[in-house]
Amino acid sequence: MSMEENMNPTDEEVNVKQPDEESGVYLRGHIKISDVTDPEKHEILVDKPNAIHYENFSEALALSVGNKTTGFIHEMHFGNGGTSVDTTGIITYLPPNNTGANSGLYNETYYKVVDDNSNLNTDPAKNKIEIRHVAGKKYTDILITCLLDYGEPAGQAAFDNAADLNGNYVFDELGLVSWLGTDVGLGNGKLLTHVVFHPVQKSLNRLIQIEYTVRVQTLTNLTSAG
Repeated sequence: MSMEENMNPTDEEVNVKQPDEESGVYLRGHIKISDVTDPEKHEILVDKPNAIHYENFSEALALSVGNKTTGFIHEMHFGNGGTSVDTTGIITYLPPNNTGANSGLYNETYYKVVDDNSNLNTDPAKNKIEIRHVAGKKYTDILITCLLDYGEPAGQAAFDNAADLNGNYVFDELGLVSWLGTDVGLGNGKLLTHVVFHPVQKSLNRLIQIEYTVRVQTLTNLTSAG
């Protein structure tokens, strides 16, 4: 057989179905921050969508599917640099940081481990990651729950009546951060999501719970999936 004949595809090779290049994965996220100090009241403080850091999240998904030991969601980070409030009370919101491999929160002031498989998680019953899938649906939800207990963070104010909205624990931004391994160190992972919201004070008299949902949805021909 000549080289030219060897290079020509056979009928069987021609009929092989090519990969669907227009299929894809769609990500979206949503956070709910609640004051759960009074179980009967359960006041919702923030309820809004977030921004996905697509570059870092794509890497995290590949590492997870590839059964590597890094890249997965490990921590929730909190900061106070997402907004500014003028003397009349008008709030200006900065855009979320969702580009650049090394981007982070504007001003991180606290973080907690939320991976309940990690031995660094101090309370995996209240700080955890759950995977929720409904049979027949083309999406799966990752629900990350984080509880800021009465005594954390250390150094917080006694009551939620701060006049200074620039305090370390008057949070106005948070994000999910991946684990990059012990050689990198706790708290230094890659930012996967970021959301900016109106200032919420964490104080000794408040029990704050964050429910952070990330939906991973597969799409066919870039059409919406049910």
